[in-house]
Order: sequence, then structure tokens, then C-alpha cells
Amino acid sequence: MTQPDLICIAAIIGAFGVKGELRVKSFCANPADLGSYGPLTSEDGSQSYDLRVNGPIKGGYSCRIKGVQYKDQADALKGVRLYTNRENLPSLPDDEFYHADLVGLDVYDTGGEKLGQITAVHDHGAGDFLEIAGKGIKNTVLLPFTRDAVPTVDLAAKRIITDPPKGVFPETDDDDV
Repeated sequence: MTQPDLICIAAIIGAFGVKGELRVKSFCANPADLGSYGPLTSEDGSQSYDLRVNGPIKGGYSCRIKGVQYKDQADALKGVRLYTNRENLPSLPDDEFYHADLVGLDVYDTGGEKLGQITAVHDHGAGDFLEIAGKGIKNTVLLPFTRDAVPTVDLAAKRIITDPPKGVFPETDDDDV
């Protein structure tokens, strides 16, 4: 499990070339900022990676990690997620949130009924979606993370208030006769 003060900002998706370069996918708002967070760590904080960004490539960024000189060393790091301390991240305006802050929040409707809990945040290119699991939900539901669908995010109370579009939650479906 991730330490609460660590935030995932990238993942190594494979080797790039034969000289130890890595193909890295950045999760930063500005993907090019990946190299500006200082040494990055593994999820449990036990490994440290001194990452240098060489430049953009198809599907991510070409990067070097100190001590990785050969393709087989780079291949061995495939799938490693890279983390930084929360304190290294920039402060956000009031209406913006880090995905890590949203996961685990309870979800309530405007009437005060608990609908579930956020299990993940996804961005499929057209905006963010909150993945929610809970009572009465077979698998999970995807709620658009828009101001209309989620008018209130209360990080202090660890909850969001939603006015979901019709059909998102089974309980909110109206039976039209």
C-alpha cells in the first residue's frame, strides 16, 4: 500500500533503445515537469531513482536513471511506478484536486444518502470520471467529475456531494410508466 505522503507521478513502461534509456509515462498535469521533482521513489519508499528526462517520445518521455546503462536493466524496471513526496507538488487552486486526494472519499447524494466510495479516478481523454463502488452497485459506476455532477468536494469531511445524471446510480433511476 502506498504511503499517504507519496503521490504517483509516473510509471516506467519499458526500455527505449539499447543503451539503458527508459520510456516513462508522466501523470503530471504538465508532463514535461516529470524531471523537476528530484529523486523519485518506489511505492514503499525503499528504492530511490535519480531520473533525468531527455525529451518527449511517442507514448511518453525518454528518461535515464542513474546506474541503468543497458537495455536489460531498463527492461527489468518495466511496470515500476515512480512516486514523489506530497510536499514536492505545487499547491492547487480551491477548485482543483489531486486524484490521490479523491480516492477513498465517501459519496453522498444531495439528499444526504450515502451512495458509495470513490475507488479510482480515470481520465479517458474527455474529462475525469470518478469510479464509485458501494451498496446496491453490482460492480462500479463511473460518475463524470464535473461541477454539475459533483457540486461539492469536501476534503476535510472526506466526502463529495453528487447530483448525478439520470441512470448513473441504480437508486436514482426513475421508473417511467
